[in-house]
Amino acid sequence: MSDAAPKPVNLPEDQDAYGVLTPLPLPSLDYLLAAEDAPTRGLAVMVDVGGRKRIGIVWGKPAGIEARKLKKANALCGRPSLPLDLCDFIDWLAAYTLAPPGLVLAMALRNPEALNPPKPRLAYAIGSAEQKPTKARARVLAVAADGLARTAVDLAAEAGVGGSVVKGLIQSGGLKTVCLPEFPPQPVPDPDFAETVLNPEQAIAAASILADVKAQAFKVSLLDGITGSGKTETYFEAVAEALRGGRQALILLPEIALTVQFLDRFAARFGARPAEWHSELSARERRRIWRAVGTGEVKAVVGARSALFLPFEKLGLIVVDEEHEQAYKQEEGVIYHARDMAVIRGKIASCPVILASATPSLESFVNAESGRYAHLKLTQRHGVAELPKVELIDLRKGHGDPGTYLSPPLRDALKNTLAAGEQAMLFLNRRGFAPLTLCESCGHKFTCRHCSAWLVEHRKRGTLVCHHCGFEMKIPDACPTCGEKHLIACGPGVERIAEEFQILFPEVRAKIASSDTLDGPNAMQTAIRAMQKREIDVLIGTQVIAKGHHFPHLTLVGVIDGDLGGSDGDPRARERTFQLLHQVSGRAGRAEHPGTVLIQTRNPADAVMQALVKQDRDAFYRQEMMYREKAGAPPFGRLAAIILSGLKSDEVRETGRVLARTAPNVRGVKVWGPAPAFYALLRGLARERLLVQADKSVNIQAYLHAWLNKVKLSRSVRLTVDVDPVSFF
Repeated sequence: MSDAAPKPVNLPEDQDAYGVLTPLPLPSLDYLLAAEDAPTRGLAVMVDVGGRKRIGIVWGKPAGIEARKLKKANALCGRPSLPLDLCDFIDWLAAYTLAPPGLVLAMALRNPEALNPPKPRLAYAIGSAEQKPTKARARVLAVAADGLARTAVDLAAEAGVGGSVVKGLIQSGGLKTVCLPEFPPQPVPDPDFAETVLNPEQAIAAASILADVKAQAFKVSLLDGITGSGKTETYFEAVAEALRGGRQALILLPEIALTVQFLDRFAARFGARPAEWHSELSARERRRIWRAVGTGEVKAVVGARSALFLPFEKLGLIVVDEEHEQAYKQEEGVIYHARDMAVIRGKIASCPVILASATPSLESFVNAESGRYAHLKLTQRHGVAELPKVELIDLRKGHGDPGTYLSPPLRDALKNTLAAGEQAMLFLNRRGFAPLTLCESCGHKFTCRHCSAWLVEHRKRGTLVCHHCGFEMKIPDACPTCGEKHLIACGPGVERIAEEFQILFPEVRAKIASSDTLDGPNAMQTAIRAMQKREIDVLIGTQVIAKGHHFPHLTLVGVIDGDLGGSDGDPRARERTFQLLHQVSGRAGRAEHPGTVLIQTRNPADAVMQALVKQDRDAFYRQEMMYREKAGAPPFGRLAAIILSGLKSDEVRETGRVLARTAPNVRGVKVWGPAPAFYALLRGLARERLLVQADKSVNIQAYLHAWLNKVKLSRSVRLTVDVDPVSFF
């Protein structure tokens, strides 16, 4: 090695080096950009990565690589860029979740075509040149005489002529070319379109959040209102104030299915629907919305968790509706919780954040009780509606015949409700016909070949399905182990409940509502509107019907199995069970007709059941807080999960042991495991888990960095970090 000092690197005078982040699991890379491009953080550029052209974003200072080794980058046409607050948000989320920044950037650049200039649509209007007076041409010119620009196809269709006639008029000057935007203008919501009458509690809460929006400063408010108390109408006032101030509003919903009624309510209040953002949109629609958000044309967005990564020009408000929902947690790729990241996005953008729920997460409840968040309470149902009466049906007392799942008290209640011309809902959070099929002769259980999970019977389709990897097989005639034809379906799913219901009430109009039977938001919208129009008498479904829906004539809710999911080794299991049952109970009696909720259970003395009957949510929450604080569980402590997966179970197991042995011994930190995951085999991969438990004062990200960076893993074993896990499968 030479001891001579290295020669200084001189960049060409008209070029500088910059760090460019690409949507890949890589750190930022250095590139040369021409001085005339005036690169700034967020500028979109075209770069070469491994011989492939990719869009990157100017991110910051270069790493200091010699200029002669650097490739050139070029700004895209029109110089599109990401807002600085979005870039800062990406950096923050990457650091918090220990994810590569490039993968977080990829969530903001899922439609890179949106960075390209929009393509104008060619249309045609009446021209000035005189034309030969043929009948066909005369019909086209008569249509165009109103001065409106139309496409060639539309002109031909309206005039009833062939495309060649329109083409001839274009060539002869009878029609002139007009360039229209690629997409029609986005409807603009009017904050003063409809007057909202608020009750005193709503008015107090609205005044608080309106003041926050006007101040254009970061603040988090928990809008804590019982089901049917008018939380949506209350935070709509904050949306209206953001619109009046020329700012944009983002409303997050946990599931696409919840957008159906919400969009109608938004349009009734503001005179136009908001822009939608979710996975069911076409690539063209996503490109349209992404651009319109970035230019400020779109003023209000309603979307799933990925809407957090839209390039808002002037974000003035974030609302997280049903903030307690587990669906806000992304479990694959970059693992993050949209509720928590919405708070961070609001902080970086200096705008208020509203968390709304009838059953807040314990984390948000503690933050509100401690004064960290503003606590806005709505304790009365809107209008004349009252909370439903909740009763328990003790299944230990032998209700019902063997093989049936609707107890006599529930059957009688259904009979009386339907006789009164009212609607009912039956809830069971289990898809399909039965969760397990087994052989009565030898005990063989049908399990997935790729996952350590039972196959769920879907009798209408005649299949056994894995709800984790999608594996599917026809229901066999005989047992593959012993050859006997004694196969039985064990336990109920919603299809089985629907079958039993139709036997009892053959003339009643019932419909199953689950993610298997309702394919996408349009199907969900059809089912909801059929229920509203009273074309359906009884809705039988899973959690997709449990929240966010308003059915004025629904007076009875029957919960088939209130114990399902109450004790699965998850510290949040009881909280989630209470939240789900409370939400589904809230569907009853939302108008002038009183409601009743019947919950079938084998554990009526359980704290969850008693809290539902007594309608004493806060007492249940305080008990949960006591348990969690003693255990050092969130929100009183920190958790991080390390999930190992691979094709060879012995390698995965050994990697877990190595990690456990090398875990730093730090005060306030415990490492549990390794242990096989709840689903030890998932999608063909063997899985082990370790759990890091830390005091709240511990910087758990720094601990994980110090630990994991010094361990060299086998290439055949994948390591995933889940900071603040909400599931433990």
